[in-house]
Amino acid sequence: MTEPSKIKHKLKKRYIVIKSNRDFSYLFRKGDSTVNYAFVCYMKPRRAGKNRLGVVSGKKVGNAVKRNRSRRIIREAFRLFEPIMKEKTDKRYDFVFVARAKTPTLKTQQVLSLMKKNILPKLQ
Repeated sequence: MTEPSKIKHKLKKRYIVIKSNRDFSYLFRKGDSTVNYAFVCYMKPRRAGKNRLGVVSGKKVGNAVKRNRSRRIIREAFRLFEPIMKEKTDKRYDFVFVARAKTPTLKTQQVLSLMKKNILPKLQ
């Protein structure tokens, strides 16, 4: 039986996670916003590299379980959305998604369809 430490994972993230408060604040101030019932998306083009993703879920979303679920749903929908986005444009973007109260009750495919409907038209 192999030890867990010896197993190598071949999965690579196609995006970088935004962690610093400065980056979040910059996108909230300068980014283009898209609003729907599942999330608010702030996005801004970047020069090079990979896409960057930040997910925020405040206390209005619910308890910790619901906040974590909403973050997981948005991250997974973005993972599925990214190849579609790369077909449409060569540009890279910074994204910040703010979860809303309805997000934890939705399925990933519903959030993905909202991303296609609301974000794809805004990409250049």
